[in-house]
Amino acid sequence: MKTMNFFVATMLCAACVFDAQAQQEINSPVQSVIVYLDGAEVTQSKQVSLAPGRNKIVFTGLSQKLVSKSVQVNISGDVAILSVSDEINYLSKQDDQPRVKQLKDSVQYLNDALTQLRNEKDAYVTEKNLLIENKNMSGKDKALSVAELKAIADFYRLRIREINDEVGKIEKKDRKLNEVLVKANQQLNELNARFNTPMAEVSILLMTSAKITSNIELKYIVTDAGWAPSYDLKAEDVNKPIELKYRAKVFNNTGVDWKDVKLRLSTADPMRSASKPVMSEWYLNYDQGYNKSGISNMRQMKSEAMNQSFDGYIQNVAPGALAKTYKPQKEVQLQSPQYEQIQVSELSADFEIKTAYTIPADSKPYIVDVTTYNLPATFQHFSSPKIDRDAFLIARITGWEDLDLVEGPANVYYGGTYVGQSYIQTRSVDDTLDLSLGRDNKIIVTRTKQKDFSTQKFIGSTKKEAYAYEIAIKNNRKTPIQIEINDQLPISQQGDITVEEIELSKAEKDVITGKLTWKYTLQPDEMKKLNLSFAIKYPKNKTITAKKYRAASRAMF
Repeated sequence: MKTMNFFVATMLCAACVFDAQAQQEINSPVQSVIVYLDGAEVTQSKQVSLAPGRNKIVFTGLSQKLVSKSVQVNISGDVAILSVSDEINYLSKQDDQPRVKQLKDSVQYLNDALTQLRNEKDAYVTEKNLLIENKNMSGKDKALSVAELKAIADFYRLRIREINDEVGKIEKKDRKLNEVLVKANQQLNELNARFNTPMAEVSILLMTSAKITSNIELKYIVTDAGWAPSYDLKAEDVNKPIELKYRAKVFNNTGVDWKDVKLRLSTADPMRSASKPVMSEWYLNYDQGYNKSGISNMRQMKSEAMNQSFDGYIQNVAPGALAKTYKPQKEVQLQSPQYEQIQVSELSADFEIKTAYTIPADSKPYIVDVTTYNLPATFQHFSSPKIDRDAFLIARITGWEDLDLVEGPANVYYGGTYVGQSYIQTRSVDDTLDLSLGRDNKIIVTRTKQKDFSTQKFIGSTKKEAYAYEIAIKNNRKTPIQIEINDQLPISQQGDITVEEIELSKAEKDVITGKLTWKYTLQPDEMKKLNLSFAIKYPKNKTITAKKYRAASRAMF
């Protein structure tokens, strides 16, 4: 009997020890975020008091797009980490912003009002059907007098008219409420509001031998976040350096707002392998441009994230999904950004952002200032009067490859005026970046056909057409300019068509493409004239297209 009591007491004591483990739920805000081109690493921390023995710490309110195998826990003091696990808590949800909450309440009110209206309509329709059935049944057993028929007819007519009027009013209210409901839902879509989105939790089981106050740091990777470069290039004048404003468009679609967080932007791969790097062959080819429909490395690794272990525990991830997801029936589908394939340096670059930023979890891009550079540049003008009779100012920037730029669009400003958008493509091995700063109206370029020297002749079975042009360039600036002029000669692709050069004004000629280039330095108010003439010979019984045309659209009547 004593043995049995001792055994029971021992079991009860063990159960008491197990149940006595302290559990603390922590809902700490996001402190810092490393935003990658695709994905982000989130850091949260909290100071907790631990009792002797086992302690269970639960970080709540985390993004459901947490990547299980990326969870890292750091803890100060003499504390042992026994286990780390994560799960989705479907009973919890994030508090809505006041504007979103107001709209959701309005949607609920409108849905309730519409349900009530449709119930009323259904009652009237049922009554109308019942009246019609009774009308068909009346008079079967005995004949009705004229007065009785008139009274019944008046009753049916008046009541059915009343019912139709009421149904019409209900349908009118229904249409108006539906219009308001559609607008409210559209506004919720604009705000990228979610309905009853569950949150993730990370549970950490700790063991300590004494009462201690410790700081717990939690780090993890989330999907559906990232950044893209955005540049502003500003040139005030040709004798001043160019200002390059390096900005980033950061988006957060993780379900958790980042409020006043410290940001760091990185071009690294958050899912990089821990294995030693292997160097592959380096082939050189001509640049074929960039592909905007590529898929990022993080998205290609979704299948590799299945059944991965991390820090001693195993987390199964559903096929085709990198993180646990939950899609209620009424969830608003957020419009995630489209991804493009770009080239970045093998050695990743990081940018510390000095100012704290708030990035709401609404999938919209928010501008973050990265840094500003003042770049020395040389300026020259360019004109191809055969295509466009304006001169363009070109800025040539050197040393840009040392700035850790990521290829992307750049807004170009000259003299305080927006002139258009360019594209910074960093994959080129050239150390000079050419940017067009738009048209320069102070440089006048004309290309005039010289009719006296443009002739047609027949020589036997051959037709000869001569073309002559005068190109004039005038510098109306108060400073000298460097200008490059381009034109071209036609290239024959038939043996019986020949091109004869008559006058090229000492142009540099590309034999393969027929491109002609003149480069000059023009002083203020100086004008330069160039003469271009050539002849085309071909059989007179054939026709050729001696002019180049461009496609355009017009109205057709």
